[in-house]
Amino acid sequence: MAIDLEKFVKHLKDHALPGFGDSKCALYVRRALQAGGAYVTPNVMSAKDYGPVLLQIGFREIEVEDPGSFRFIKGDVMVMQPYTNGNINGHVAGYSGSRWISDFVQTDFWSGPGYRSHKPAYVVYRY
Repeated sequence: MAIDLEKFVKHLKDHALPGFGDSKCALYVRRALQAGGAYVTPNVMSAKDYGPVLLQIGFREIEVEDPGSFRFIKGDVMVMQPYTNGNINGHVAGYSGSRWISDFVQTDFWSGPGYRSHKPAYVVYRY
């Protein structure tokens, strides 16, 4: 079954929390993927581990050298690794067509000041 990216993005937008969310980005992105029709098991708890899940449901890796100038499209998903002294689970978010959203609406690709300053490894996936 194909994933409906419109439903995926709508779910992200409709369920984003104010501020910086509640550190449950993996849960929110999983629920949004499921709302779009993807079969995603709840056993992947850590955002940093979402790459294989995305590949299994039909996403593919795309090369993004500079997220500040890259033209993302609606439905892209990023998986970011943790940085030293940051959240050990890393981060995952989907692109709405204008903003990155996980359990909150981000100001840019980097999900907060720690990620922005450390710029940890990441992979972007496209359906």
